Amino acid sequence: MKNITLYTDGACSGNPGMGGWGAILNYNGVEKVLSGGEDFTTNNRMELTAVIEGLERIKEPCNVDIYSDSAYVVNAFLQDWITSWVANGWRTKGKGEVLNSDLWKRLIAQVERHNITWHKVKGHADNELNNRCDALARGEIEKIRKTKEQ
Repeated sequence: MKNITLYTDGACSGNPGMGGWGAILNYNGVEKVLSGGEDFTTNNRMELTAVIEGLERIKEPCNVDIYSDSAYVVNAFLQDWITSWVANGWRTKGKGEVLNSDLWKRLIAQVERHNITWHKVKGHADNELNNRCDALARGEIEKIRKTKEQ
């Protein structure tokens, strides 16, 4: 299996509000930079979307190291919240509906294709690729803002 690195980040101006996501895939030193945005969304949805979009671009099953500053995304797997959510019919321990289940289901489909190692990084710190993903996400928010101003 190929070894791929995926860095991701999501951002929102207001929560909910205009949102953006950024992802950087790296395979053998070759980068693929991805980004997008939504007019009205949440930060957590953008964090999830960044990971999903990155994984969906990978054409075959691979070993993927995912780096994200989102505890929401990373801990769902490292602390195995996903297994409980699925077993409980997409309900939390408190019996509430799991938010963003549409995106979690898309993410699970991608996670099942690959051998993934999750890495939690500190946001807005000294991680160059995480900072680049943040800049991509914020750039998408600015595109939306400018479009709305026209």
